[in-house]
Amino acid sequence: MIVVDDGMATGATMMAALHAVRQAGPSRLVCAVPVASPEAVRRVAACADEVVCLRQPAGFEAVGHHYRDFSQVTDDEVMRLLGRRQPGIGSAPAFVSP
Repeated sequence: MIVVDDGMATGATMMAALHAVRQAGPSRLVCAVPVASPEAVRRVAACADEVVCLRQPAGFEAVGHHYRDFSQVTDDEVMRLLGRRQPGIGSAPAFVSP
């Protein structure tokens, strides 16, 4: 199972998510983020079998500082994007917008 987030500042949210997913008994648990503080990566490493993080900048301040556009995504936008998912790709069930 791969748990993905937009980034980690402290790692607390990811640790909670990994703990919840771990209770379902996946054979392997991976955390994947594009950017995180080095401290967050160290903390989360204790909760996952692997942590994949593309950037760990020194002096990390906030996840949003590493995006050109960090505006919120609406529920409708998420449902629209999930509705575009092609059946048969990945192991998650297909979602369709209402």
